[in-house]
Order: sequence, then C-alpha cells, then structure tokens
Amino acid sequence: MALYDSLRELPLEVESYALERLEQAVSPEFTRVTTVVRLRGRGEDGVGEDVTYAAEDHPPPDGLELSGSFTIDSFSALLEGLELFTREPDQAAYSDYRRWAFECAALDLALRQAGRPLASAVGREPAPVNFVVSMGLGDPPSTEPVRGWLEHYPGLRFKLDPRSSWTEELVSELVELGCVDVFDLKGQYEGTVVDQPPDPRLYRLLVESFPDALIEDPAVTDETRPILEPHAERVTWDAIIHSVDDIQALPWEPRSINIKPSRFGPLKRLFDTYDYCEEQDITAYGGGQFELGSGRGHIQYLASLFHPDSSNDVAPSAYNLPPPRPGLPTSPLEPALEPTGFRWAEN
Repeated sequence: MALYDSLRELPLEVESYALERLEQAVSPEFTRVTTVVRLRGRGEDGVGEDVTYAAEDHPPPDGLELSGSFTIDSFSALLEGLELFTREPDQAAYSDYRRWAFECAALDLALRQAGRPLASAVGREPAPVNFVVSMGLGDPPSTEPVRGWLEHYPGLRFKLDPRSSWTEELVSELVELGCVDVFDLKGQYEGTVVDQPPDPRLYRLLVESFPDALIEDPAVTDETRPILEPHAERVTWDAIIHSVDDIQALPWEPRSINIKPSRFGPLKRLFDTYDYCEEQDITAYGGGQFELGSGRGHIQYLASLFHPDSSNDVAPSAYNLPPPRPGLPTSPLEPALEPTGFRWAEN
C-alpha cells in the first residue's frame, strides 16, 4: 500500500484554530520568526509550524473557514482552494511551507482523535536518529566554530556551507578534523542571503579533498559539470526538491536526496516521495528550516521512521544557537514519540 493511502481516509473534526508567533533573535540583522498553527476539535489539538522566512508574512490569516468534518485527504483539498497569505509571497516555496504547517496540524489532530501515533498508522518502527550539525564558517572563514563543538562532542558530524572565500589551508584543516559528511554548495538558491554563485575552484577543491562527502545543491554549468560528473553518485539535492517530478528532472539519477518535509507542502507529495525513494533505492536524509517549535520534532519523527541512519540535518534546535556548550542531546537521538498523534517530545 502507498504510504499516503494509509492516511488519506483518517477522519478529522476541526472546530477552530489558533496561531502562535515564535521569535528567536539570531543576529542584529536577523530575527527568525515562525508561526505555530494549532487546529482544535473533539477536545484535542494538532500542531504544525509555518517556517516561512519573511517575518512580514507572519502570521497566516486568522479568518480561514476550516471548521467541519473531513478526512485527511478532503482537508488537504480544502486547503488547495484557500488563500493562505494576505499578499503574494516573495518566494513560491513559502506557499509550500505554510501548506505544510496546516497539513501537519491536521495529521496530528486526526491521529490524536483516533488515539494512534503516526508510526503505527504507516506501519513503521521508530529507530534512533543520526544527526549532523549544519553551519557556515563565518567571514573570514575559520574552523573554530567546528572545533568549539568538537571540544564538547568529539564524535559530532557536520554539514557545512562552503563559500568562495574558503582557502586550501582551511580545507586541509577540515580534512584533518575528519568530521564533515555533507557540503551544501547552495548553488540552487536565487535571490536569497545564502546564495553562493558557482565556483569551479571551490567545487574542485571539495570533491578532491573529501572523496566520501555528499555534495549538495551545486550549480551545474558548463564550467562545473566536468568537475561534478565524475562524482555524480554523491551529488545530492535539496532546494529544488518539492516532488517526485523534481527528482526525475535532475541532471543525474541521484543515489541520495535531502528531503525537507516543509518543501513538499501537501502530505501526499511528501509520502509519495518516500515511496519513490524506496522503490528506486535512493537514500533519503532529513533537513530542517530553523524551526523554533513543533516543526523540529516533526522532522525528527519522520527521520526516525524513514531514514534514521542517514546524515540527517535535524539536530536539536539548541545546536543552531552559538556558542557551543555541553549538556545537549547527542547523536543518535533516541525515539521520543508521544503515544498518539504526530509529535516528538521536545529536546
């Protein structure tokens, strides 16, 4: 049975909903804002988190007509016809992020009303979740952020964001540390603060220095293709993956893929992608969106069910907040599923 078919007919009663704004000051220039969406019905509530990055787009509208008796599938169809923004979002992906929040809340509520956890609904056993810590190395770049975390957690693994300012000396230090699983080249972003233009020198330096690391989201150009093609089996993708169709359109058949659930919007698209990856023997690994609330638990829950042993970028949120400090949960995370619903106990 397709994964989504195990969920689509779950009954859902929605009586009301509420919105809660969350904020985390990251720097003088950036405050992360998200919104927790809470659907209520039959004495239960279900939660999802809208990870739209534009603070001015929070919160979602508060006058949506969501009350009624549904199934998971018919509620998703209702959302398809609603305006979830009060203005045109700056990026098309934001529509998926918001849709994901409402669909998560609906799934959580339906499962809680049914007295079941997601794991049993899809017939999966949760397993401990391997995670990596995702970060940049500053400007000017330095390995000190990595070394700071390793002092407290010597076995920690990393997903790093390379920049054109990286030197051979810095890369040599990282090779010596031996702790990097993934390099996110961010070559598939356009018009964001994290854009990294294609850099043949940087690409060649990384693929040659780290023969086992995944190379995520390169920009494929006439100059970079000859560098990447011999390493196509470890080229992986993230920002452009919103559906099975996007995987099938990639320049090379992937052996691994970064699945950020919020990029998919409707639950059906996400679960169809899990099915496709299993059928095609594609290794999935999870990714986050700097969630501040329940959304972090959702991606840890899904990683526990579908790709627990991968280089999952789903570290507990405290790892996103410098400085490095002791006492945080370590990898692998033990499953922390609540008895019903789609929730992972906070960590």
